[in-house]
Order: sequence, then C-alpha cells, then structure tokens
Amino acid sequence: MATDYLERGAMAGVAGGLVYGLFVATVGNAFTAGLETFEHSHGGGGPVVSELTTTVASIGGGVLWGLLFGVAAFGMAYFFLEPAIPGSGATKRLALAGAGFLTVSGAPWLVLPPQPPGVEQALGTETRLAWYAGLMALGALVAVLAGLAYQRTARHHTAVRLGAMALPLALLAVPVALAPANPVHGDVPAALVAAYRWTVVFGQLVPWATIAGVHSWLGENDTAAVDDLDYSATAD
Repeated sequence: MATDYLERGAMAGVAGGLVYGLFVATVGNAFTAGLETFEHSHGGGGPVVSELTTTVASIGGGVLWGLLFGVAAFGMAYFFLEPAIPGSGATKRLALAGAGFLTVSGAPWLVLPPQPPGVEQALGTETRLAWYAGLMALGALVAVLAGLAYQRTARHHTAVRLGAMALPLALLAVPVALAPANPVHGDVPAALVAAYRWTVVFGQLVPWATIAGVHSWLGENDTAAVDDLDYSATAD
C-alpha cells in the first residue's frame, strides 16, 4: 500500500517538476537574463553560461524538485495524513498542495522574499538560512493547525469552518514582527523587483497545482479500476 502511494506521488511529482522546469526555462530564465542585462549595463558582469545549458539545467532541476515534492508530500505525507486532510478527491489534494506551498515558500517569503540578480541583502547567508528553516517549520505547523481546526468544526457551517481554518495563519505575523531588518541594495528598480517576485510566486504555485491535479487523476484512475474489479467479481 505504501509503495503505491510513493509511486503515485513520484509520477505526479515528475509531471509537476517538468511543468515547473519548462516554466523556468521559458519565462523565468528570460526574466533573469533581462535583469542580468540591466545589471550589466550598470557595471555588472554579463552571463557566462550558454542558453542551452541553462535550459537543460532548469528542466532537469525542475524535475528533481518536483520528484522531491511529489514523494515527500504526495507520497509519504499523504499516506499518513490522508484521513486528516480537509476535503475529498481533488479538493483534498489541493489542500495538501496549499500546505506544501505554505511550508516551502509562502511562510519563509513573508520575511525573506525572493530577490532578483543584482540585489544584495544585509543579512548574512547563515542567518537567512536559519530564518528560512524556522519559517518552514512554522509554515508546516500552521498548515497542521488549520487542518485540525477544519476537522474540529465539522458540524458547523462552511463559513465557520473556513474561518477557524484561517485563524492559525495569524501565527505567521509573529516572525514578521520579530525578524531582524534586512535592507537590500542594488540598481534594480522597485517595479522590476516586484514583478520578479510575483513571477517566482506564480512559478512555485504552478508545480504544486500540477502535482495535485495529476495525483488526483491518478487516484481516480485507481478507484475506477478497483470498482471495475469489484463489479466483475460480483457479476461472476
């Protein structure tokens, strides 16, 4: 049984990773190249890696990340937490995808948003890594608490359940208030920085949504196959 979950998570992860890799290769790399060209015109260095190498690395890296997310979240985590995840069918998978995004990206980015090339941060690398790890743990905790709140309010109106589910999100305000200042320096205009960040956010949402969709489709196929077997056995 656990092997089936891992295999399904791996297949969904590869699909999501491939979509993510293609997004990075076509959209993300073009955006980054434009920013590097902008930085080069302001005294920075030019790109030193060929476009083909960057594309291949982006797609390969995307598949690896997708495989990791698929096996970890939709393989192991889904196997153990499936009964506790709110919703059913595709909704259940989307809830898990949302929890995964919150853990890996959403919560950490509240304090340490993605920065484009050419932007220098005041906080050191070790400090940023420590905060990122702590925020990932907090994001996972908030996701678990939101799921528990949804389950505990099972007999209430849907609006009440959604409100209870949103309450744990208030915990994310704590690190935002306590985090040390991290001023950034660079020649990239604020509008380009904002556009880059939203591109990264969208790029992270794409693989999670794809993994959830493919995993749901694979699960429905398995359910249909089981139903067909049961029907055949009854007919005989």
